[in-house]
Amino acid sequence: MRNLLNPEGPLMSFLTRLSYSAYLNVLWFICCLPVVTIGASTTALFYVTLKVAKNEEGSLTRAFFHSFQANFKQATKIWLILLTLGIALALDGYVFYHMRFENVLWTIGTAVFFVALVAYAIVLMYIFPLLARFDNTTFAMFKNAIMIGMRFLLCTALMAVIYFAMAFVVINIFTPAIIFGEGLCALLCSYLLSNILLICQGKTEELPDAGADVQGPDCIVTGNAVAGLTETDHTADAAETPERPTTKIPGGSL
Repeated sequence: MRNLLNPEGPLMSFLTRLSYSAYLNVLWFICCLPVVTIGASTTALFYVTLKVAKNEEGSLTRAFFHSFQANFKQATKIWLILLTLGIALALDGYVFYHMRFENVLWTIGTAVFFVALVAYAIVLMYIFPLLARFDNTTFAMFKNAIMIGMRFLLCTALMAVIYFAMAFVVINIFTPAIIFGEGLCALLCSYLLSNILLICQGKTEELPDAGADVQGPDCIVTGNAVAGLTETDHTADAAETPERPTTKIPGGSL
């Protein structure tokens, strides 16, 4: 019994993180209310959950709002682009559904629509965690999101399962579970993404020489700077971090 109530024990650690997810979900929801701020709010949520996944949470509220402010402009730009693309896809889906012509063109058009829908879902799942962790141009964020999502298909599939499972539970089984909602989904996805993001940023301590090229099993590290990815540290009282190495995922640059 004492072990169960030990603050450092697995049960208390689990309950603490569960409470974090509920609290962060409330923060996320409140900051999403203007709708236009959904991108900044989601980025801030992942900024905190990625830290929680690394046991570096600190002050949740301060970290959330610091990231919200620091990433607001680019996150809002990305969200408006995604919102526009989402509306366009929804209209296309509506048209294809009601046309339903039994011909080659309709079949090809439907196939292209589903490919675009999958690509959109991949970007939606990855782009805000990437923005929470790295500095980059908006175009590069979109490119890296789709590339990483396709490179790590198992992680992508598991993240999709997490979101679908949460939606299924809330709608069909236990509606009050919505209190955990996006907060729990983001936290679980952050545990899945932690190692992938480490691969993307590279580890400077593993580099034998600053100017050397090092190829590992999952990435190619080149020189001193991340290939299009520079790690951000928006925490106000964070210590200065060393420069990150460049990382390329096979099949394209990051």
